[in-house]
Amino acid sequence: MTMHATPTRSVTLEWAARAVSAHVGGVGAVLAALDAEAPRLAAWAIHLAAQLEAGGRLLIAGNGGSAAEAQHLSAEFVGRFGHDRRPYAAIALNCDSSAVTAIGNDYGFDEVFARQVRAHAHPGDIVLLLSTSGASANLVTAARAAAECGATSWAITGPAPNPLASTCDDAITLPGSSPNVQEVELVAVHALCVAFDALVGTEEDVER
Repeated sequence: MTMHATPTRSVTLEWAARAVSAHVGGVGAVLAALDAEAPRLAAWAIHLAAQLEAGGRLLIAGNGGSAAEAQHLSAEFVGRFGHDRRPYAAIALNCDSSAVTAIGNDYGFDEVFARQVRAHAHPGDIVLLLSTSGASANLVTAARAAAECGATSWAITGPAPNPLASTCDDAITLPGSSPNVQEVELVAVHALCVAFDALVGTEEDVER
């Protein structure tokens, strides 16, 4: 027998439209906060370009929707963003389901990213951690693992103060609800790619 959910309130079109408008309106404040962080994102792109051009790598991790953004960003670096250019080493640590489940099973979920950081990170590498709350224990542990390996750790998180931002070497903290911060994470990821691509040039630039 098919069960149907019963609404707990009478939802009118007007009420639903107001809810949508409130959610969309919330993105504006978070975008403004990200815009104020443009110099920091630009500095990250400069450092990232120097390290990746020298053979370093970018390790990225997140949970849930932030895991999707981590995977998205790694695809932009290994593939391309705005134009053809050489591929760069970027690994989304949440994508290896066998490693995540094995480590989680054997060492606990708090270690699923940290153990991968210890396996892959070298001095000079960059570990970028995405979290709408900034309180995910597995990301905080990963930031500590990055320090152990001599890697640089960055975070993009929700409102400060939070444990992840205070553990990383640098952080962009965005005020707002988790859904709105999640949406602006994508803008931050693309903004980082825009600046990075401008710095490293195109395949034609490399050939000349």
